[in-house]
Amino acid sequence: MKLKSKLMSAAAGLAVLAGTGIANAQEITVAYFLEWPMPFQYAKEMGTYDEEMGVKVNWRAFDTGTAMSAAMASGDVHLSVSQGVPPFVVATSAGQDLQIVDVAVSYSDNDNCVAAEALEIDKTNAKELEGKKVAVPLGTAAHYGFLKQMNHFGVDVAKMDVVNMAPPEGAAAIAQGAVDLFCGWGGSLRRAKEHGNVLLTGAEKEELGILVFDVTSAPAAFVAENPDLVAKFLKVTADANAMWADPANRDEMLPVIAKDSGMDVEATAATIDTFVFPTVEEQLSAKWLGGGAQEFMKGVADVFVQAGSIDKALDTYENNVNTGPLASASGM
Repeated sequence: MKLKSKLMSAAAGLAVLAGTGIANAQEITVAYFLEWPMPFQYAKEMGTYDEEMGVKVNWRAFDTGTAMSAAMASGDVHLSVSQGVPPFVVATSAGQDLQIVDVAVSYSDNDNCVAAEALEIDKTNAKELEGKKVAVPLGTAAHYGFLKQMNHFGVDVAKMDVVNMAPPEGAAAIAQGAVDLFCGWGGSLRRAKEHGNVLLTGAEKEELGILVFDVTSAPAAFVAENPDLVAKFLKVTADANAMWADPANRDEMLPVIAKDSGMDVEATAATIDTFVFPTVEEQLSAKWLGGGAQEFMKGVADVFVQAGSIDKALDTYENNVNTGPLASASGM
């Protein structure tokens, strides 16, 4: 298995590229995921970001958080909404100067691994996964969860055929019987579960310390040069989350979010109902950006080093969290 060479070649490419800051930006590009419904998409479709920020916001969809890192490294993307912590850790460990500016969503039940139905493998006999083929998007939250779950079950990952696949590809592969285990999230996870079963529930994963959350990230230079712009972006996002938290707004927001996600309303509801959107106050607490996220990133990095996926971890990830814009947003 050559996980390390695959991840490090990508990470090395990111490290030599400089994140681009745009002082006094008139137009920015923001990355997001399709089939990953979130309240910010209502504000996106209503034009609220453009109006409140005073700039034109171009939105660009991605398949993985690793691709978001590459786009931020090249200067093509200035903010990434809902980037997974593991791809953020891979990039920053390789030297890319990125910062977390908020906690976008927590979703322990919406990122998981699914064993093909025909195998009849569950948590009682997961050891039988050795020798099997697994689709995993390398360097992502799903990859981290996969490694942690296999470690918990005592499965030797070196004895598995690990194939780097974005979740949509992995879901198609398990449906066709081309892989034995799928790891991924969102609509792809929902489709994969039609052909198998999860090994652990979200609650069971959390008990093992497998937290699953995404962040809004940006090149440090962009944040430094545009702190007010970033704060306004986070304010619009927080307002959309607060609007969604009131059930009275659900019927108005859900169809808009569904359309922008490329999903039907029923599937959108099933997905977003597994999400938790922390308030700004919660995000600034010790559990999240007040220390918890930094400690978690160090843990993720150490697991990747132990697995041979990256060369080394940073001594600390404290410098990769910038709460300034979020604190400013709370006062707007």
